[in-house]
Amino acid sequence: MPCYYDVADILMEEELISVVFQVTANGVGLLDPGAERNSVEKGAKVDLPFWLAHGMLSLEQAVSITVPPCFTQKTRKEIQADAACVDLRVRCPYFYELGCKIVPLVGDKSIGQFLRYAFTSRYKEILSKAHSSSTMTVPKFATRLTKEEAQVFESARESMSAFRKWRVRGARLQKASILGRKRKTKLPDGPSTP
Repeated sequence: MPCYYDVADILMEEELISVVFQVTANGVGLLDPGAERNSVEKGAKVDLPFWLAHGMLSLEQAVSITVPPCFTQKTRKEIQADAACVDLRVRCPYFYELGCKIVPLVGDKSIGQFLRYAFTSRYKEILSKAHSSSTMTVPKFATRLTKEEAQVFESARESMSAFRKWRVRGARLQKASILGRKRKTKLPDGPSTP
């Protein structure tokens, strides 16, 4: 169930998902742009928003959800080859959120492991670029980031900017005045030393 006030969650649930109708559905011909009648036949493949597909699956088992193209073997091989170079935003701007919500609905349980691998592989590159790039410019690679990754990137840049300001601020660590005084210490079996 989406968070009612979370705009990103609402937008993620608008992602189109391919479904196959398990029953003939009358009165829903508008869902299939190619339909000549006002019904969708059993076995018809239609792209629906995630929220509608999830509702039709959970309430009446009227549809079966197919794995979205952004989680196919081709995408997995590309990410395994070089995760930082793959443009996930083009494939699905809400790649990780959609993946987490689709795992329980499809039969492919390896999607969860794939999501973890993709995120950990890309996370290192995101932080490296965020810490080394100028605060005024947005690197070219930032256009390939998903919405979640873009948030991580911006947070890392803000953190690095705050760190740089702190370093320049001038207030350095100072030695406590009590540490500046010399005291005589008494050795256990001998004379005291200055």
